[in-house]
Amino acid sequence: MPDVDWSALHTAAVAAMRTAYAPYSRFPVGVAGLVDDGRIVVGCNVENASYGVGLCAECGMVSALHASGGGRLVAVYCVDARGEALMPCGRCRQLLWEHGGPSCSLMTSRGVRPMSDVLPDAFDATDINEITDPHSPSDAAPPRSSSEAAPPRSSSEAER
Repeated sequence: MPDVDWSALHTAAVAAMRTAYAPYSRFPVGVAGLVDDGRIVVGCNVENASYGVGLCAECGMVSALHASGGGRLVAVYCVDARGEALMPCGRCRQLLWEHGGPSCSLMTSRGVRPMSDVLPDAFDATDINEITDPHSPSDAAPPRSSSEAAPPRSSSEAER
């Protein structure tokens, strides 16, 4: 695993932030990640007039990770327009977990923290495999048959 040069990651994240397309929020974000083979991959946020389909910087970085050969993220630095450490949103924390794992380091406003601290009790492929892998022991309840009605989701449904 390569040594983390946090200054180089910060510089790369700031450079990426300066290329962000954020005409609606005016909140540019940049991110840089160190890959297990020593590469640095970057991303910036890209907004869209239909707000919900904007892309966070981390999405672009993960895309760049795979477009440039894959690998695992070792360390990540996300910055705001002032170049200060910015905590990724929930969706992006999940992306970082998926592509870096619990030991991936993240620069935060409180210093470097592992993803296991930033996203405790994370959901990942292990959770899926416990249910879908027929060779995996599971304490999960068996699936309901199609003839069993699902319980009501709310009191108003129960009254119907």
